[in-house]
Amino acid sequence: MRIPGRAAVGAAVAIGVIGMFGALTGCSSDSGDDNKSRKGDKSGKGGVKVAAASGELGGRDTACALPVRFSLAKSWKPEAVKELAGADPELGSTLLSQGPVTLVCEIDAKPAGHIGFLRVWTGDKGKAAAGSEPRQLLKAFMAGEKGVRDARYSDVKAGDLPAAEISYILDNPDLDESKRERALAVVTPKGGVVLHLGGLDSDEHDAMLPAYELAKQTMAGAGG
Repeated sequence: MRIPGRAAVGAAVAIGVIGMFGALTGCSSDSGDDNKSRKGDKSGKGGVKVAAASGELGGRDTACALPVRFSLAKSWKPEAVKELAGADPELGSTLLSQGPVTLVCEIDAKPAGHIGFLRVWTGDKGKAAAGSEPRQLLKAFMAGEKGVRDARYSDVKAGDLPAAEISYILDNPDLDESKRERALAVVTPKGGVVLHLGGLDSDEHDAMLPAYELAKQTMAGAGG
């Protein structure tokens, strides 16, 4: 499942402005079910730097009230997602749901100079029943993602919360190219949460990883 609209606009804007960023080591083709060696890496996965924090997201007084809270990178702009403007209600509902979770918040990287979003998906305890464990929730979410290859799952920590993470290659027919993406899942007493990082292409994805790592390392339960 791909969310239309904003990505297409970003692609048009990005044609003349995207620079080349250092690429991360490519993911190997691996089911990843036994990959548990990356827990608690304070420097970020693969040595990725962690962005400086500038504010927090998740509390009731923030742009998006969530079952978790985490720090935001400087200039990234969060916005609650309620519906797709101009979309048919039935179609919009389908596009805003993936597996047992629903898209509730988009954190836009454009003010920070990148083309992409951190997206937060949540599900209450009933909707996230298939995700009683983080990896189960993540696999249920990924079942709705098309064109995935070289998927690598890891058992990690998001702050102090047990979490599951996936890095993968997405074959994107809309852009006629493949790109790296990743997602993280946690399960809290208030429901499941999936944090997803895409990007216009792999270079943009890599450039936005410090903001993703900041959210990952500072994540805590909303009541914590």
